[in-house]
Amino acid sequence: MGNKVGKSESPKKVSKPETKLEAKTVEAMKRRAAAGTSMKSFNSIILKFPKIDESLRNCKVIFKQFDEDSNGAIDYEELKKSFHKLEISCTEEEINDLFQACDINEDKGIDFNEFIVLLCLVYLLKDDAATLHAKARVGMPDLEATFETLVDAFVFLDKNKDGYVSKSEMVQAINETTSGEGSGQIAMKRFEEMDWDKNGMVNFKEFLFAFTGWVGIDDNEDEEEGGEKV
Repeated sequence: MGNKVGKSESPKKVSKPETKLEAKTVEAMKRRAAAGTSMKSFNSIILKFPKIDESLRNCKVIFKQFDEDSNGAIDYEELKKSFHKLEISCTEEEINDLFQACDINEDKGIDFNEFIVLLCLVYLLKDDAATLHAKARVGMPDLEATFETLVDAFVFLDKNKDGYVSKSEMVQAINETTSGEGSGQIAMKRFEEMDWDKNGMVNFKEFLFAFTGWVGIDDNEDEEEGGEKV
């Protein structure tokens, strides 16, 4: 048997949502967690990386539809117009919250990997009939399986179903697959990549941003920018 790490960690922190959007995301994730997860191990998530990568890169077509001035980023007005055209039912406040939450580098524009995170949040939070119709119109049925996989992966890591992933939960997930002294280091590295605000708890948005890096979306963007700049 290998060494299991994380056993002596202090009790899990109780994290409070910092924004209305985060609170809604946490509640939505708790509802999804109640249904369980099909993931059996962290390796089962890793095995899906190539397919997820391909599917997310196909979002580029939708991204270009939203990016009306073709400058490589979706500004706030473009996002509002797109939601209106697609008949996605969101208040001005909700659109603003989504924009602020996903504009992680605060450059007043949503780039491609930020757009993927935004789409997945919309998928999780908006499941009314009008939004489902809008998904069909932009080709999102093809992406729904991918977004569902991302939700499923988060539910697998969130062992106590509170809408957040803690350090000890990440260690547990890795240890279920990998034993030995290196397993703790792997878990800590993955957790640090997710915990952007360094508060010891990972929400779904942080998980999504880390995931786009894990499957290579960031690398793909860098290659495109280096190849052909418009």
